Amino acid sequence: MELNKDELRKRLTPLQYQITQESGTERPFSGKYNKFNKKGTYICVVCHQELFSSETKFDSGCGWPSFNDVLEQGKISLHKDASLVGTNLLLLITRPGLVRTEVRCSKCQAHLGHVFGDGPLPTKKRYCINSASIEFIEPETIASSQDQNTL
Repeated sequence: MELNKDELRKRLTPLQYQITQESGTERPFSGKYNKFNKKGTYICVVCHQELFSSETKFDSGCGWPSFNDVLEQGKISLHKDASLVGTNLLLLITRPGLVRTEVRCSKCQAHLGHVFGDGPLPTKKRYCINSASIEFIEPETIASSQDQNTL
């Protein structure tokens, strides 16, 4: 999916742009979805692809919204992220845990956050996602848009 960066700068807030397009991270406990518990679906703020269900959201205490699964594996792509170690090869060798797994939207490649292997069963995954990279859609909104698509 080709994205016009100028259009995105106009449509997204500066924080949303920095996180999704420049792989930024919001401050912990600052995002609007960290302690948010309504039932519904979380979508990519850039392309509106459905990503996560509130059914898999849990309070991990890390300061970012956490999910233990995605709606479908094809909705995200995973990438090695060594940004914490930079070019320090010794640090990379001695502390391999500093290499994280980045989570991106598979449709538009927006940076969403990271995934870790310390989540609850059954997946044991913790998708740690920036609130600024997602939007929340209530079930009625999803049903309404699906009804319009079938007309």
